[in-house]
Amino acid sequence: MIKKIKFFIECSRAFALPVTILSWLTVFVFGLKSGGNIFNGLLALVGIILAHLAGNMADDYIDYGILSRDEKMMASAVETKCCFLRDGTITLNDLKKMIAICSIIAIITGIILFFKSGWGVVLLMMSGGILTLTYAKFSLVGMSEIIIGLLFGPLMFEGVWYVMKKSFSVEVLVLSIAVVMFTVAFLYIHTLLDYDCDKISHKKTLCCRINDKGKALILFGLFVAAGYIAAILFGFMSSNPWILLTLLTIPFAFLVYMLMKNYNAGEDKSCEHFYFVLFKARDLMAVFSILMTCAILLK
Repeated sequence: MIKKIKFFIECSRAFALPVTILSWLTVFVFGLKSGGNIFNGLLALVGIILAHLAGNMADDYIDYGILSRDEKMMASAVETKCCFLRDGTITLNDLKKMIAICSIIAIITGIILFFKSGWGVVLLMMSGGILTLTYAKFSLVGMSEIIIGLLFGPLMFEGVWYVMKKSFSVEVLVLSIAVVMFTVAFLYIHTLLDYDCDKISHKKTLCCRINDKGKALILFGLFVAAGYIAAILFGFMSSNPWILLTLLTIPFAFLVYMLMKNYNAGEDKSCEHFYFVLFKARDLMAVFSILMTCAILLK
């Protein structure tokens, strides 16, 4: 049983869950400070996690379908791309079953929250579910950053706030933009790491559309800058000077930028180096969210 759980965690790319959980935690704490329903907020986390894992696996399912059409594309893909399918550890049918299980449980949590909070849950759940399961399709045409921005930003934050407070909030919208810009930056680093493989497979990610790894990296800086601007705006709106704590992550953001720049220039395309850069981008988002959550608590 433990081995099966471990395998599921690896196959569903659960290493990205800290991004999801910390995003949820930020708005959850903000909701608690405003007298929100704690049980509804915790139940929302269950649905969000399962939807995220289903989306990750759906992404691999679609990517593998594309790669398997051409042996050259399959051979050129980085080691991490659809690795469990490529080495025969699982089949496409196994993957479909895991996607279905996660999706069904996520839908059940949504139904429970509907009865507890109202019709707004249905709209949010349908929008989030469709975007999650079709994310890979959007990524093929360079829209992955937009979809992730919507899923992990306004939809998640307003969704958690809604089930906790039964209302929507402009402050929460601005808070969601601040946090999600770092989530998008994390995703963007991932697609930039996959740049060479995606170019060979004719995948139209945003990086590939820019068609230059050096120029594409500049956009990472713009995402991060937008996050800091939104954080400061949220600080003004909520009269919370502690939000300035998030600016402590600026050196960390510069480190990620330099690591990615060196990766682009180097020849080390190993799995270890790939994940080292990716995890540093994930950690940047994590530290930003933790500092944001602490700032909310300190007010």
